Amino acid sequence: MKLNNKILSRFFLVFTLLFMACDNEDPLVITEADPAFELLRPTISNINLNFNTPDNAAFTITWVDDITGGSSGYIIEADTDAEFSSPINLGSSAGSTFTMTVDEFNDVLLDIGANAFEPFTIFMRLDSGGIKSNSISFSVSSFPETPPVITSPAAGTQYVASDVAPDDILFSATWEDPDFGDESSVTVIYEIQFGRTGTNFETSETFAVEGDDPTSFELSHEAFNDLALDLGLTAEEEGSLDVRIKATIVMSDGNMERYSDTIDILVTPYDVALPPILYGVGAGLSDAGWSWDTPVELALQGTVYSGNVNLTPENDGNFRFFTINNDWDSGQNYLWYEDRQYTIDSNLVNAMDNDNNFQFIGDAGEYFLQIDTEARTITLGPPVVGPNCSFDQLWLVGAGIVDAGWSWDTPVSLPCTGNGTYAGNVALTNDAFRFFTINNNWDSGTNYPTYVSNGYTIDAVFEDAMDGDNNFFFNGTPGTYYITVDDINKTITVGPEQLECEFEQLWLVGAGIVDAGWYWDMPVALPCTGPGVYSGSVALTNDAFRFFTINNDWDSGTNYPTYVSNGYTIDAEFEDAMDGDNNFLFNGTPGTYTLTVDTVNLTITLD
Repeated sequence: MKLNNKILSRFFLVFTLLFMACDNEDPLVITEADPAFELLRPTISNINLNFNTPDNAAFTITWVDDITGGSSGYIIEADTDAEFSSPINLGSSAGSTFTMTVDEFNDVLLDIGANAFEPFTIFMRLDSGGIKSNSISFSVSSFPETPPVITSPAAGTQYVASDVAPDDILFSATWEDPDFGDESSVTVIYEIQFGRTGTNFETSETFAVEGDDPTSFELSHEAFNDLALDLGLTAEEEGSLDVRIKATIVMSDGNMERYSDTIDILVTPYDVALPPILYGVGAGLSDAGWSWDTPVELALQGTVYSGNVNLTPENDGNFRFFTINNDWDSGQNYLWYEDRQYTIDSNLVNAMDNDNNFQFIGDAGEYFLQIDTEARTITLGPPVVGPNCSFDQLWLVGAGIVDAGWSWDTPVSLPCTGNGTYAGNVALTNDAFRFFTINNNWDSGTNYPTYVSNGYTIDAVFEDAMDGDNNFFFNGTPGTYYITVDDINKTITVGPEQLECEFEQLWLVGAGIVDAGWYWDMPVALPCTGPGVYSGSVALTNDAFRFFTINNDWDSGTNYPTYVSNGYTIDAEFEDAMDGDNNFLFNGTPGTYTLTVDTVNLTITLD
């Protein structure tokens, strides 16, 4: 017969106990574990919450309860100190486990004072019908949820940009990031965004916030004005812009980006467009006087107004500049320039009259007057002999201009080649066209009757087109002709095509070329004005430059030694710069000259 295993086990257990009892002669006592209501220690005590997984479990706690039996359910309490002086309710459970998601737990931490990405200790315990369990603790790192909050400016703040002190601060903004503590070591990249109101920042500009204070930003009058105009606001009119803060935290598992609420601000930008001509009127300008019959005209070339003027100190020597012909309200007096921090020639002072005009106090005579709007200077110098026109060139557009047509894609230019003279080869056909003073500006056109009414003698191959605009009409044999518009002698003539140069023009770039600098943004052109001759008006200063045969091509440059080696006689006011590229160096008196490169007679001259 086989004995049951359970019977055998009990037999040996009883036997062993009896044997031990006999050996120790002590009574046998069998005890049971005390009933427990215990929150079990977690295996992980450090929690880093990941904003990319908001629905994942942040933690799960478990417990045993031999005391209450859970008849009242369980409330999970939390506090920032082990004494639970101000406990909060995390939630409840009817079982023996409790879980919170990342998003839920993060909300709790921020509500009770945790700072984003800084270790924060939180204590937990259970409550079942008033009976408390033991407590456990976690060290938790939360993430920010609240976006930055703009503290200034207030919505609706008005800004009026001014060119009087362009470098002064006009716009400033500050903001807070509430979920971060003062001692946070986390790097937050802040950017401020500006957008046209109503475009949802689809038309916008963004600035990186730099400097010692990462929660503030400033813009000067000039920078803020450029921003407003770039975003499409109209000069001298109030417009609305939206502003918001973007906060980015770079993280290995995906960047966190937050945006502040948007506020709107009101901005009035100023006009940065320079009028093509300044008009001088006043007794100090002897050719003008206080009349609009014969104002002195200073044409804009680049950012500089200039021209030869006759000045006199007689009759108080007063005068003023105007941006619009025959418009007294468009005046710019001495104070206008002084307020904008111009350095003004010592022979020009404030007249201290009712209009604060300019007053000339020097010796009567002819001077070269130059107003540099970029350098902010007004200077008087010896009169300049050489090409000096109201415009750098005239533009020809129309069906009669073979290479242009009625489009601004390829207008034909007629460069200034002498005092008040524009000339160049133009391909003509039997159709209409017009002269323009400003590229891509239909309003700057001058038609046939206008020249006639201004006393011009016009070549017989041109006539009034008698169309809606009274354009010019070419009635001669189609071909290429040399057209000259002489604003001094008031003639428009057509002659045989002049022999072309190898290139349409040479290009001048360098610090010695006042209107260019070492950039291709606005190189100075030296047009072909005759057989193998390039000539034009150039503003020079004491620095280096080079000639180029192709626009925007550094490899097409020709330096000083190259011209010397090719047998050129070069004006003494030029020398080898002896820099790395052996450029030209201008060593004469800064000013505007007629520079001529004659590739036939091999000369480079200044007049």
